[in-house]
Amino acid sequence: MHRQFLVAAAVLMALATAAQACTRCVYLGPNDTVLVARSMDWVEDPGSEVWVFPRGMKRNGAAGPGSLEWTSRYGSAVVSFYGIAAVDGINEKGLVANTLYLVESDYGRSAAGRPNMSIACWTQYVLDSFATVNEAVAALEKEPFALSAPILPNGEPAVGHMAISDPTGDSAILEYVKGELVVHHGRQFQVMTNSPTFDQQLALNAYWKEIGGLTMLPGTNRAADRFARAAFYVSNLPQTADPKRAVAQIFSVIRGVSVPLGFTVPDKPNIASTIWRTVYDHKDRVMYFDSATSPTVFWLPLESLSFDAGAPVKRLALKAGETYSGDASGSLKPAEPFAFLPAKPD
Repeated sequence: MHRQFLVAAAVLMALATAAQACTRCVYLGPNDTVLVARSMDWVEDPGSEVWVFPRGMKRNGAAGPGSLEWTSRYGSAVVSFYGIAAVDGINEKGLVANTLYLVESDYGRSAAGRPNMSIACWTQYVLDSFATVNEAVAALEKEPFALSAPILPNGEPAVGHMAISDPTGDSAILEYVKGELVVHHGRQFQVMTNSPTFDQQLALNAYWKEIGGLTMLPGTNRAADRFARAAFYVSNLPQTADPKRAVAQIFSVIRGVSVPLGFTVPDKPNIASTIWRTVYDHKDRVMYFDSATSPTVFWLPLESLSFDAGAPVKRLALKAGETYSGDASGSLKPAEPFAFLPAKPD
């Protein structure tokens, strides 16, 4: 116990200047109910919008000569970031991918004979290519491409790690540490936030489970504290087979670990407000979207969308302050797909 406390204290000290953004958590309920929620915490409004992509789209990894090329096997509904990346979404098989900021990310260097990909494409590649977490992990562990991290429009490096989940409740956390892909795979990995790396987050959470629980939970907006609170609440939610009740419960958790809109810390500019939240129902294949600047939640049932090859790409405009309520699938409009932020391989 003493050693665990020392490890946790050392990590907490290291977090003093770490960047913070976003939380992801999974609810595993009865009757195959699986819901995943995430918050997008960022230093400014990244102009996110919702896009629907059909299967059969030809893709390029946006990393110059030698970029990975592929054709999407599955259609998807995704949330864009600055109009140059996909960072969140669900595909027609019910696979969900959530990419969160991780300042410690190190993608290594490109290697001869291995194609390259901008990290702006990473989420989309996973949704385009895989039906289950098992399938995705088996393929990605072979490291079939090298990732490169360009600079975002606001001057920050595009560095992140990814959580994926599927209708079976399986999860995986993927992050690049010291140039190597590290994968944590299993249903038990229900929560992800940001710094430090996931192995250290697990150690910190074990410490809070040992000394805290209902009587004491960390209350700041730092990533490690949000991890502990989300892990406790999502593991102790009342079990319900009512899908509306379950969605309300997971929304209550992700809102409870959100950062108030406009909140900043003068000497820690990377502690950021929550801009939007998503919830995905794996079983019924529904995307829910909750903007911090809108009084209403809207959703997209995937069964009402066309993912047929050759179907038009569609967009749900959000960045000009548009708001929607309830089923917003009828408000989707045909649009040209956004271009992924190009990267220059190391």
